[in-house]
Amino acid sequence: MNKTNTEATKLAQQLAYGYLDNYSSVDVVVCPPFTALRSVQVTLGFDSPQIKLGAQDVYWQPEGAYTGAVSVSMLADLGCAYCIVGHSERRSYFGETDADVNRKAQALLSAGIAPILCCGESLEIHEQRTAVDFVAQQLRSALVQIDAAAAERLVIAYEPIWAIGTGITPTPEQADEVASALREVLAELYGYAVADDTRILYGGSVNIGNVGLFSAMPNIDGGLIGAASLTATDFLELVKAFA
Repeated sequence: MNKTNTEATKLAQQLAYGYLDNYSSVDVVVCPPFTALRSVQVTLGFDSPQIKLGAQDVYWQPEGAYTGAVSVSMLADLGCAYCIVGHSERRSYFGETDADVNRKAQALLSAGIAPILCCGESLEIHEQRTAVDFVAQQLRSALVQIDAAAAERLVIAYEPIWAIGTGITPTPEQADEVASALREVLAELYGYAVADDTRILYGGSVNIGNVGLFSAMPNIDGGLIGAASLTATDFLELVKAFA
């Protein structure tokens, strides 16, 4: 919940002006608040169509008496190619369950929008050393009734709750261990071809000081960037690290 419509448009312009051709080896997605989606869509369309548009959340029902909710067709109409689902803040603050995340992912896939599907554990689970099993089960629950053809369009994000916005991160090796376990779940459900091709992101206090450590890990393909995405120069440095 950052940036007004005007602020988000300015940030999108700054990203577009700083975007370089040698970033083409990575997919870059920005996910502004709902109120800024249209303005950012127009800005990127004019200045940098290589940067894709995503949303921060969605509701799974196609339409109806769900005041305040936003449907997949509304996002598709604005040109959203991606949408975050299951972010830890949605789970923690708004009570979203694994079943809710699964419904959202299915609805997005049916509309041709790629879910950025988030998984992550609390500090308590981390300290109990059961994070790998917990996060793997979160992913299995989120993928119920999603077939292999649809799964090819998924992006998975590992975001330990205890690392988000705290400045504290797992070691790169710990993050890669969880990412590897998530890839194994994909292989178990859909085969190794899908598992190998699926992008697995790490999110949780990624910044220009530590991104090189995470980008070097074999099972981490990119970042789900929070605070560092609010400044164009920092965000573009992170893009460069994965390019």
